[in-house]
This record gives sequence, C-alpha cells and structure tokens, in this order.
Amino acid sequence: MAGHGDPDRQCHTRRHRPLHLSPGTQPRQGEAGVGRARRAESRMNAPAPEAFAPPGSGTAGGRRRPPILALVAISSVSPFAINVIVPSMPAIQRHFGAGYGTVQFVLSLFLVAVAAGQMLVGPVSDRFGRRPVLLAGFVLFTVSSAAAAAAPTIGVLIALRIVQGVGGCVGITLGRAIVRDLFDRRQAASMLGYVTMGLAMAPMVAPFCGGILQEFIGWQAVFLFMAAFGLACLAITWAYIGETNLARTPHLSFSTMARDFRLLLSERPFRLYTASTGLTAGAFFAFLGGAPFVSEHILEIGPSVYGLWFGLLAIGYAIGNYVTARLTERLGLSVLILWGSYLALLATAAAMALFAVGYPEPWALFLPMAVAGIANGLVLPNSLSGAISVRPEIAGAAAGLTGAIQIATGAVFSTLVGTLLQGSATALPMFWVMLAASAVALAAAHAIGTGRR
Repeated sequence: MAGHGDPDRQCHTRRHRPLHLSPGTQPRQGEAGVGRARRAESRMNAPAPEAFAPPGSGTAGGRRRPPILALVAISSVSPFAINVIVPSMPAIQRHFGAGYGTVQFVLSLFLVAVAAGQMLVGPVSDRFGRRPVLLAGFVLFTVSSAAAAAAPTIGVLIALRIVQGVGGCVGITLGRAIVRDLFDRRQAASMLGYVTMGLAMAPMVAPFCGGILQEFIGWQAVFLFMAAFGLACLAITWAYIGETNLARTPHLSFSTMARDFRLLLSERPFRLYTASTGLTAGAFFAFLGGAPFVSEHILEIGPSVYGLWFGLLAIGYAIGNYVTARLTERLGLSVLILWGSYLALLATAAAMALFAVGYPEPWALFLPMAVAGIANGLVLPNSLSGAISVRPEIAGAAAGLTGAIQIATGAVFSTLVGTLLQGSATALPMFWVMLAASAVALAAAHAIGTGRR
C-alpha cells in the first residue's frame, strides 16, 4: 500500500484512524493537543498573505503548499461548467429542435463523465502525481469546450460535453486530494471549508454569466467562455501548483484501482460519509435539473433573471462553508453534518409547502433553496473530509470515488426530475425527489453521529 515508507503518512494514519473509527476515543489533550492547535492556527492564517504566492513559498511536511486562490480556481471548473450552461438549455433545445429530455443529456451525461473521470483521475494522481494530471485535464477541457461551440448536431454537442466533463473533473478531485496531502482530517475539513467558500463563487457567477451571454450573443459564446476559463486554469496550474503527492503508489492497474475501491467501500465510515455527500448533492442536482423548466414554464422568468435569483443559493453555500471553516475543529465533523442535514430537509419542505398552497413565485423557490445552500455548506466539506481521511494513504482514490458517487447520484436525480417535469404544470415532482434525497441523507448523518459516540 502506498505511504508505508513515508513516516509523515504513517503518523497521520496512526493518529487519526482511532478518531474516525473507534467509539469513545477523545482527541489528545495537554501538550500534544496545544501543539496541534497552534499548528492548525498557523496553517489557517497562512493562506491569506500567500494567496498569490508561488508554490515554493510555503511548505507542509516537505510538500509545496499552493496558494489557496489557485485551489479555488482549479476546483471551480466543473461547478462552473455545470451551472453556466443551465440558462441556455431552452435555447439549445430550440436551436437543435430536440426534446427537453434529450437536452437534459447535456447536463446529466456531463455529470456522468465527471463521475467516471474522478474514479480514474484519483488513482492516476496517486501513481503519477497531482500536477501532471491537472495539466492534462485542463488541456482536454479547453479543447473540447472550444469544439463544442461549433457542434453541428445535438449528438456531437453531448459527446463533447462528455469529453469536457472528463477533463474538467481533475480540478475538483485533485483540489481535495491536495488539501488532504497537506493537512490532517479536521484541519482538512476546515481548509476545504475555506476553499469551497471561494469555490461557491462559481455557481454564483456562472448562471448570471451564462444568462447574459445567452441573451446578448447565444449559447455558443457560453462554450467559448468555458474554453477561456480552462486556459486560465491551465496557466494557473503551470505557474502556481507544485507537486504535493510525495508518496506515490508503486503500481497502477485496474486490479490495483479495484482493490483500493474495495478497501474503501469495506469501511462503514466511508460508506456513511459518501452517502451523506452523494444524497445531499443529489438533492441539489435534482433542483438544478428542474429549475430551468420551473423558471421558464411556471415562474415565467428569463435566463438572466434566473441567474440573479440563483446567486442566492451560492451566497447561502458560501455562508455554510464559512461556518464550517470556523467551527469544524471546535465542534467536529459529525455535528455540522447533522445540523446541515436537518436544515436541508426543512428548507426543501418549506419550498414545497409554499408551492403547494399557491405561491409559485421566484422568492418561494429561491429563498428556501438559499437556506438549503447553507445546509450544503455545512454537510459537504465535512462529509468529504471524513471520506478521504478513512485511508489517507490512498486519498486520491478516496477523493475520486467519493466525487464519482456524488456526481453519479446527481446525474440520476437530475435526469429523473427532467423526465418527471415533462408535461407537468407544477414543480411538485422536483420537490418530492429533493425531499426523498434529503430524508435519506439525514438518516446517514444520524448514523455518522451514532458511530462516533
């Protein structure tokens, strides 16, 4: 197994697996605890002055520490590419004369590609390093984005979105793995909170950018904008992100990947954290798959107005991630996951109730969903950190598998909602799917808390 020869990784494994797996175990107190607190404080404060510093300016355990804004940028590629195209989906439907269900594949198969790509990207980066995989992925994303702008048919567009998803997944997958390379489990959750707080700008800005480009130029401009973003991330990776994976896995094969995935799935904590991540994100993707239809056919608002309202969700997500960054080390992962899961269920139920009693208004949809965004900010960074900390020596594989399950769940729920809404005069099918996903996510959160007492 990778990392057996790396004392730093062995130290992390011995110290943090009992916290994660053994009921009743408490964090160390006294001198060691004070030392960890001081190291955590110094790391938490370090990114701000080094936000634009070159990769060699800071180190952690001998690894180059990339600037936090670089991690935010590369991690934003997939969320941006998912959300920026949503306001253009009705226009793409009209341009190609395709059905709404077919156009949904522009979103859902992109998600499938991101999911499948993460399962490959994580183990490949464990073997060859994070940096070369990032560079290759952003080249693929940039080229496919530019080609999609000239797609002659809906089939070609969908195929290029699949390629785009495989290339774009490197940022969000390896951004998490890089954080786990540099920090222990609780510190990683806190740092992921800061990274995803900045990352929340992507879904905040993306629908607005997409709506403006769609109204004034057309859907092709959206793909050209994505190509420019991919090129910028390629340059950022080249200039600012050094290699952080110093303990490479000795071999890479499908049997090795399958063994690592089996090892992860055999761990009950990994399954629970991943279920929490996948179902919480799945409820959001159900909203993402249905919101354009609801906005155009029920709320009767245009793409740019939709983009402005959608920004409330991203603001909520940023708030939730800020709370995570500030409170995770004090309260622990399981507490914030449970709080967030309750909040997501209540927010979804509130939106559903407002529509059911006759308030099909933008505020009745987007204000409760902004609260759900806060909930996601509490759940996702903590669940992700818990999942990739079960086996730190294969953090890349864990990040890839967790992300794949998360995105695959989202693709299923997005497609399901798109199908259920065809011919519907109400948003209730979307809310039922979201409510079911949130309820099961809450059950997983309770199981996580029970396992840690």
